[in-house]
Amino acid sequence: MGNGRKAARLTVFLAFMIAAAPVVAGECRSDRAELRGPWGEAAFTVEVADDAEERARGLMHRESMPRSAGMLFVYPAPKRVGFWMKNTLIPLDMIFMDRTGTVQQVHHDVQPGDLRPKFGGNAIQYVLEINGGLARQIGIAKGSELRHPAIAPGAASWPC
Repeated sequence: MGNGRKAARLTVFLAFMIAAAPVVAGECRSDRAELRGPWGEAAFTVEVADDAEERARGLMHRESMPRSAGMLFVYPAPKRVGFWMKNTLIPLDMIFMDRTGTVQQVHHDVQPGDLRPKFGGNAIQYVLEINGGLARQIGIAKGSELRHPAIAPGAASWPC
């Protein structure tokens, strides 16, 4: 990787860390999703969609979303889930995670209005949607880990 690309990724990462609300080390909050991987760490202020109605509504009809924000979809148990962009007005990255919070699939820059479902695997329990293009800029990829209180402590690959 060239030095210019490394510098750009570091700049994006630092922007996220500066934009994020300060958190005491070791503290987990329901309004904050943290991700880590070989690329470093990033945090997003999130809305949690943990019931059928909230998951169905998702981020539809929103004209914008702050750069360091997102929505975390929480399912009661792992399953095959598909997401589409009906009535969604902004491009999104969809990050699919298993019951441990480990990233299994990332769909980058999913375009508004796209009715083709995006799947993350057969045993997905968490999906994080962030602004389109950010996952690639930051380096979020398969194997990255999510830290959030919705993940059962005994199951979490990165526990609270």
